[in-house]
Amino acid sequence: MDTFPELTTERCRLRQIRPSDQAAVFQGLSHPEVIPYYGVSFSTFEETAEQMRWYADLEANQTGIWWAICDRHDGTFFGAGGFNGWDHTHRKAEIGFWLLPVAWGRGLMQEVMPEICRYGFDRMQLHRIEGFVESENVRCKNAMAKLPFHHEGTMRDCEMKNGKWISVDIYALVH
Repeated sequence: MDTFPELTTERCRLRQIRPSDQAAVFQGLSHPEVIPYYGVSFSTFEETAEQMRWYADLEANQTGIWWAICDRHDGTFFGAGGFNGWDHTHRKAEIGFWLLPVAWGRGLMQEVMPEICRYGFDRMQLHRIEGFVESENVRCKNAMAKLPFHHEGTMRDCEMKNGKWISVDIYALVH
């Protein structure tokens, strides 16, 4: 990828995640209301460098792409979203996102997810976009229900987290 693709919606600008975003990423991925279902959390600013490398490595290794989700007018950082686990052979990838709590309840995911999916289908040539949501993550499941993703089922007790089994719901969008 020669230049990082920027996407825009009515209220948001999706741009490359920069090293200067590390403080905002730390704020999100250490926030007690964000991390319960995200699967990654950090207790120090320095640890967040690992996540910053992950974002950069996705693009460098062509295994995905994540954007900073920002206010289109003033640049306020709201969160991040994009694709990982890009399987070039089977033309599918996993979609993911997280938002800072100040951005919750504003319909931002319903606004940016279709644009991210459009990029996946048109530019990455994906055939299938998958979303894996912890079954107890009601907020995310409600957001997925408002998007054209289809609930394909539940993998019961499929992962161990914090010493207990969790179930994961599978959502998909096929081009």
